[in-house]
Amino acid sequence: MDPKKLLQGYDLENLTVGVLGGHSALDVTHGAKQFAFQTVCVARKGREKTYQKYYKVRDERGCIDEVIVVPEFSDILKKDIQKKLRAMNTIFIHNRYFWVYFDDFSKVENDFQVPIFGSRTLLKLEERDQKYNQYHLLADAGIRTPKLFKKASDIDRPVLVKASEKKRGYERAFFVVGSKEEYEAEGSRLEKKGKVSADWRRATIEEFIVGAPVNFNFFYSPLTKELELLGTDTRRQTNLDGFLRMTAPDQSRALEQIDLKMIETGHIACTVKESILEKAFDLGEKFVKATQKIPKSLDPSGKGIIGPFALQGAVVAEEGKEDIVIFDVSLRIPGSPGTAATPYSGYLYGKSMSVGERVGLEIFRAKEENRLAEIVT
Repeated sequence: MDPKKLLQGYDLENLTVGVLGGHSALDVTHGAKQFAFQTVCVARKGREKTYQKYYKVRDERGCIDEVIVVPEFSDILKKDIQKKLRAMNTIFIHNRYFWVYFDDFSKVENDFQVPIFGSRTLLKLEERDQKYNQYHLLADAGIRTPKLFKKASDIDRPVLVKASEKKRGYERAFFVVGSKEEYEAEGSRLEKKGKVSADWRRATIEEFIVGAPVNFNFFYSPLTKELELLGTDTRRQTNLDGFLRMTAPDQSRALEQIDLKMIETGHIACTVKESILEKAFDLGEKFVKATQKIPKSLDPSGKGIIGPFALQGAVVAEEGKEDIVIFDVSLRIPGSPGTAATPYSGYLYGKSMSVGERVGLEIFRAKEENRLAEIVT
């Protein structure tokens, strides 16, 4: 879509920042309010109270000005909803909800006539079933990733089988095994119990990396052509975190009756040693350049990554040296609002800044410089 056409008819002095009601909505809208933007949240019925009641703007408090309640998140594609958003001069900030809750993501790419901050076509590369996906992108960037195994008979070390839940296909039901025999036994057991989807044998088999998990949350600005590290965090996962708080004997007893799960439920802010920062920035720079070389058949805008993204992995120690292994990518705003609790954006801006605030700043700068078409698709 032509950004200039999407912005036609907009009152650029009265922009609204829009979000779907979940994931990072509060982070984004809070950040937008720091730059005096109006905010709108499209919330799903039954999950609207957070935005319509608890964080609604009132008495100089709150960060959500308007709420549009819809039966399903995908209803944002309906013409009347789009008309409302355009009438509010909305710049939409997408997140993983745009993929998870839409049966056909191409409708977002082709039919959503509202300017999106960031790339509307790169998000699908996060999905491992795409012909060209994050693994290919990381390889093209020259970034170290875990070894992948094409078939179970090749397993020669601990591996993570990235299967999906049976009930919620977008949630993780990962399991760890060390051989073909364990792979078949554990996968079949979990399928029989209804824990993993029936197509678990098609799931990615990935080397299990033993290291300190860290998510590196970056921001690339098309306005300044600079890469920034906004913060670092690590995940809280249920019920993995519960198991990790047990002693080894208690873990063994619990595992006899309770299956291990790795469902992401939150994040914890963490920091890394300064000696690791240059390595992290190097990975970020390589990643940005790789996205800018993606064929136009996959990224018609030709812009590559715009704004926030995350390289998620682990810091490993090998022969006295540390390295970073990346095993997941977020090609949009990450779900953690806690990165502001780390100091990295503060080293650059004088005070720590959330990802939502940094998005707000970029939109504000683009508006002031009459360059909005450069940061939306």
